[in-house]
Amino acid sequence: MTKLIHFDEEARRGMERGLNLLADTVKVTLGPKGRNVVLDKKWGAPIITKDGVSVAKEIDLEDPFERIGAELVKEVAKKTDDVAGDGTTTATVLAQALVREGLRNVAAGSNPIALKRGIDAAVEAIVAQLHKDSKPVETTEQIAATASISANDPEIGKLIAQAFEKVGSEGVVTVEETNSFDTTLETTEGMRFERGFLSAYFVNDAERQEAVLEDPYVLLVDTKVTNAKELLPVLEKVMQTGKPLFIIAEDVEGEALATLVVNNIRGTFKSVAIKAPGFGDRRKAILKDVAILTAGEVVSETVGLSLENATLEDLGRARKVIVSKDETTIVDGLGAKEDIQARIRQLRKEIETTDSDYDREKLQERLAKLSGGVAVIKSGAATEVELKERKHRIEDAIRNARAASEEGLVAGGGVALIQAASSALDSLNFSGDEATGVNIVREAISAPLKQIAENAGLEGGVVADRVAQMEPGFGLNAATGEYGDLMTQGISDPVKVTRSALQNAASIAGMFLTTEAVVADKPEPPAPAAAPADGGMGGMY
Repeated sequence: MTKLIHFDEEARRGMERGLNLLADTVKVTLGPKGRNVVLDKKWGAPIITKDGVSVAKEIDLEDPFERIGAELVKEVAKKTDDVAGDGTTTATVLAQALVREGLRNVAAGSNPIALKRGIDAAVEAIVAQLHKDSKPVETTEQIAATASISANDPEIGKLIAQAFEKVGSEGVVTVEETNSFDTTLETTEGMRFERGFLSAYFVNDAERQEAVLEDPYVLLVDTKVTNAKELLPVLEKVMQTGKPLFIIAEDVEGEALATLVVNNIRGTFKSVAIKAPGFGDRRKAILKDVAILTAGEVVSETVGLSLENATLEDLGRARKVIVSKDETTIVDGLGAKEDIQARIRQLRKEIETTDSDYDREKLQERLAKLSGGVAVIKSGAATEVELKERKHRIEDAIRNARAASEEGLVAGGGVALIQAASSALDSLNFSGDEATGVNIVREAISAPLKQIAENAGLEGGVVADRVAQMEPGFGLNAATGEYGDLMTQGISDPVKVTRSALQNAASIAGMFLTTEAVVADKPEPPAPAAAPADGGMGGMY
């Protein structure tokens, strides 16, 4: 395909036009008085949203150089959303301000590399100051406040705070759509996965249609179990203890399943069998998780352990196991706390190093099941459009609340950045173009606050100047238009969100400033319309 190449100022300005088109569309959503953006869809109803990353994803520009600029800023929004779950619009506004100020100085003759060094040093200093200014999350009310701001709904904030209170900061909090108008919370203790019993004959609670085992042994097998002879030695050992047996295997069928069912019906021996969740390597990893949770071993040829040779010491234990037609819950596995914590640390490392969003999601599910429990927020609304928009806001608010638990909170509303910059940047001792880079950050850092004020119908520059003179933590409450102590009013942002937005914006701004050439695909001319098959005579004869 033929390429178009632009150099120097022409290249940078083309990319800046794309950045501005995207940023100007996204930034109207910022703050409590942010406006809606309507997204047209080829199929179905249009979507109305105030979520910056949703708006950014929809923008696709025709000009190839503008498209490159817009795609770079989309990456800022996506990366901030992936890391912190919020701050996408703040990151976009900061990127626009940094690029605008930076390109103005490059056009005036400044060295882009020196400017980038100054910008990077300034950002590092501000991030350090944000960590110093942060307040740890200590109460449910604080989580409710920060989640309410992210979701733009106090009721959602309260539900999310209740969810984290029940399952802990490491527990799973998920969102599901429901047909009702209400948004509700459901919680499950223990490890839950979506696998039900292999036979209805295992049910011992007819009213609830569940199989409930009290204080069972847990047998974990990573292959199919079909031969009853293989299973009998383990069954006999467990029967002698008078305890029930819970089996998780790749599958249990044929003679083996028949033996379990017959003994269950006769009342000779109580047991339940299910298929292991997942597939391939993920299934093996989940079996290992269950083994650690219950202090058992996975019966596997790879470790030289067979069913015939398995002893009671190889079986796990749990206080209770509840199995329905569709799902299983293991309550209070008797695994050692140190072993479970070591497995949790290993999963956290894998989450940090994986590049796949799908793998990250599955690892986070496993981590949460090991460490706390599961809370499900069931989102309801009057229309499908409202339902999807509400669900998206709840998902963002959940990640926002988790980010607050990890790194603490600072004053919200764009105030923390301005006040951290005023104390952090004065201590930097640079000269020449590096000092200019620091000043670029000093100028750009007020952009989010100015935009929040303008969306609320106020004069952004006046508000920013006034907030810069106030003591730390004090600023504008854009919802009421009044100034005061933002933290006591519950207006706060997670440090992780604020610093991720700044770091990602500075990273992309540095790329813009140091770009000297852009190579883009030349747009294909539209194909000429095909001539009519009858030679243009309209089928006349």
